Amino acid sequence: MARSYRNLIVWQKAKVLAVEIYRHTERFPPSELYGLRSQLRRAGVSVASNIAEGQGRLTKGEFRQFLGHARGSVLEIDTQLAIALELRYLNKEQYDLLEQKAYEVLGLLNRLLTSLQVSQDGEVQTQASSIRDLETLKP
Repeated sequence: MARSYRNLIVWQKAKVLAVEIYRHTERFPPSELYGLRSQLRRAGVSVASNIAEGQGRLTKGEFRQFLGHARGSVLEIDTQLAIALELRYLNKEQYDLLEQKAYEVLGLLNRLLTSLQVSQDGEVQTQASSIRDLETLKP
């Protein structure tokens, strides 16, 4: 495939989410250095990374598999954000911002997953007419 994962809106928004997670977890208490802070950051990076890796493979349903991993990481982020809010590591405004970004990425992932179908022989087919159509999917 000639087009880059960097052109996918879902990847761009997932990268922004990861950067925002890093910024908002910077002030978590030192006791969370290897706990919730680390888990949130790894999950944030995982979303964009899985989208990129899956788009790079694009054989025998692997793209869908990696998008599924990315989707799972978004739901992991959602859970961890709720815990961070309850522990008062994030204020409501920070939580709302990150949650909104996470759900935007989740919506894009869901639409992209729906647009991809795996044929009987395992080759990935799309309902979109081109990768450009996939890049412009909006929530």
